[in-house]
Order: sequence, then structure tokens, then C-alpha cells
Amino acid sequence: MPKGKKTTLKAIEKPAAFGPDLDVEAFKRETSYWPACKISTLPRDIAQRALSVGISTEEKERAGTYFQIDHSAILQTIRETFSGKAEIMSTKKALKKYRWAKEYWWEIVDANTDKFTALAKLKWDQGYFIRVLEGQKITIPLQACLFISKDNFNQNVHNLIIAEPNSEAQIITGCTVHPNVQSGLHVGISEFYVQKNAKLTFTMIHNWAQNFNVRPRTAALVDDDATFVSNYMCMKPVKSLQMYPVAYCKGANSRVRFNTILHGNQNSHLDVGSKVVLQGKGSRGEIITRAIASDNAQINARGLLVGEHEDSKAHLECRGLLLSDEAYIHAIPELVGNVKGTELSHEAAVGKIAEEQIQYLMARGFSQTEAESLIIRGFMDINIFGLPDALKRDVKRMIDATFGGAL
Repeated sequence: MPKGKKTTLKAIEKPAAFGPDLDVEAFKRETSYWPACKISTLPRDIAQRALSVGISTEEKERAGTYFQIDHSAILQTIRETFSGKAEIMSTKKALKKYRWAKEYWWEIVDANTDKFTALAKLKWDQGYFIRVLEGQKITIPLQACLFISKDNFNQNVHNLIIAEPNSEAQIITGCTVHPNVQSGLHVGISEFYVQKNAKLTFTMIHNWAQNFNVRPRTAALVDDDATFVSNYMCMKPVKSLQMYPVAYCKGANSRVRFNTILHGNQNSHLDVGSKVVLQGKGSRGEIITRAIASDNAQINARGLLVGEHEDSKAHLECRGLLLSDEAYIHAIPELVGNVKGTELSHEAAVGKIAEEQIQYLMARGFSQTEAESLIIRGFMDINIFGLPDALKRDVKRMIDATFGGAL
């Protein structure tokens, strides 16, 4: 047995540093094969769930699409207009097609970090490969959907995203389950390489199920004059979600921004954080989090800034809104300056809706429910995402659908 595999087999027993522990053997692995097809030909209940996480069924609205159900990659296509400018396919297909792709594989995410990374290495179920070719500007978003159709199912994907020098693209990923699915485990490994002078905006939207468990493991390496923007939104109930993506600003004048919008409701347990490591001269980072907790939800909102170059600067901001006396938000900002000259700052606030704000809106003709809804939707400001107008409208509709009435 190879030495690396022995180490990974040991890691399969290693709990994650944060979030509740899980028995990974408690979930099913057997599933049926799904044949290749277009999204528009999928059963209506699957297509509707995909739409709920920003996945468009209209080819003209996206530059390319990857769609995976359980273990099957059913769609991996680039529109003809963007052929030769970007590639999208399963990671298993990409590793067979390109020998050089292995140089990026498990390089910035350690397979031995915990039982979930180990599980993804030992029982790997494809995932997407997206490559934006050098000098290309993709003018409309690429999209990827990771879908689970079976109850109590375990899906382990490994995604590889490369933005080559002087390229630019937007990617939207939606992760969701069939309406009949109530429980399960999704593990998602994602490695991003944003090369010299490239700009990549990545937006991930989750819509799971009340007893579902989610464990993304993400890292990004950002080169000279490159920009990586990561947007994350989770609005629906989930049993447990634990993620702590890290971005390494390795290059000179590299830029990273993590934007997160969370709604913890029912009995959801969310432990979500972001980490920025400033390694290059003139590197900059920002972490912005908006978290709402209702019902009996628990949210740990983490943020860590690490300054490793004297000419570096970063800011962390976390705001939490409690909508229930039984809900819980714990904001955990951390700043680590390893060299003199780095500038790191943070601000955090957790509270309830101010009564005077409600009274102000009610005095202008709104009901209490309408007033609370307006305040909440204003709090969940998607302008921080920096999305194109068409995609911004889709995301705004999701928030309006969630918070359009009383909570």
C-alpha cells in the first residue's frame, strides 16, 4: 500500500477541528447510474430544485454547464460561442485528458486534514473541472450543480478550478437535493488557482434538507495582481454545515474577498468561517459575513486574517441578527500579525431588530410583519456579492422568497 494512502486511512478516523462529529459509515454509497441529458429534459422536481440554487435551464443564460446527480456527471458542456475560451468537464475526465492537471490535485487542500478530506480521497465521486483559458474574458456565468437524489446518501466530490493568466470569469455553483431527501452527507473538495492578473468570482448557493450534513473543504491560491471573490449563501434548513475556506494571497498585489450570507433556522447548526493569508507584497483581503439565526439555530461565524508580509492589509466584518430567544450566534474574529507593518482590523456585532426601526416603518403604513421583512431583507444585502445584474436578480428572488413573510 502506498505510504500516502496509509496516512489517509488513518485520517478517516480524525474528527474535524470545528463542527459536530459524524459517523461517515452511517451513510449509503449505492446509487443508480444517470445517463447524460440536458437540464431541460430532467424530471420537473429535479429541475425546480436546481433553479432554487441559481442553476439556469436556459443555455443562452450560461456560458457552460456541469450537472452531477449522485455519482453521475450527466451534463458537461460549453456553449459554442465560448468554445476555445473555457473548458468544463468532470475532474475524472480532466485528469485523464491532461497529465498536468495532477500538479494541482490535492496541492492546497490536505487530504489528511480530517475524516471528510480523507473520505473524499478514498471514495471520490467526480466533481467539476473548470478552466478559463489565458487571456479570455467569459462575459456570462459558467454554472455547476451538485445534486443528490437518494435519501441518506453520501456524495464526495473534488472540484478543480483554474483561471489562467489575464482571464476573467464568473462561476455559480448550486448544491441541492431531491424534495424527498431528508438526510445525507455531502463532502466537497474545491481547489482554486487564480493565476497572474486573472479575476475569478465564485458564487455558491446551498439548499439542502433539515437533516442533511455538509462538509466543504476549500482553498485558493492567488497569484500576482490576481483577484478572487468567493460568495456563499445558505438560506434553508440543514442539520449541520461546517466549512472554513482559506485563500493564500501569494502574489504581489493579490486580492481576496469572502462574502457570506447565512440564515440558520429550525435546528440548524452552522459553523462557517473564512481565512485569508497575506503572503505577497501589497496583498489585500476582506471577509464580510451577514448571519441571521431564528428558531433554535446555532451559528458560529469565524474569520481569520493572517499577515505574513509587512506590506499587507485586511479587514474582517461580521454582523449577526437574532430573531429568536432560543437562537445563538457566536462571532469569532481572529487577527494574527506575523510581521511588523501588516494592517489587520475587524468589527463584529450581534443583536436583535431594533424596535424603533419597526415602529418607524409601521408609522408609514407597513404592518409589523412587513416591517420586519423589509429590515431583514435589507440586512441580507447581496450588493456585497458584486454579481452581474441578471444573476443578482436571481439571488434577490431567493432572498425575497425566504424572507417575504413573517419568520
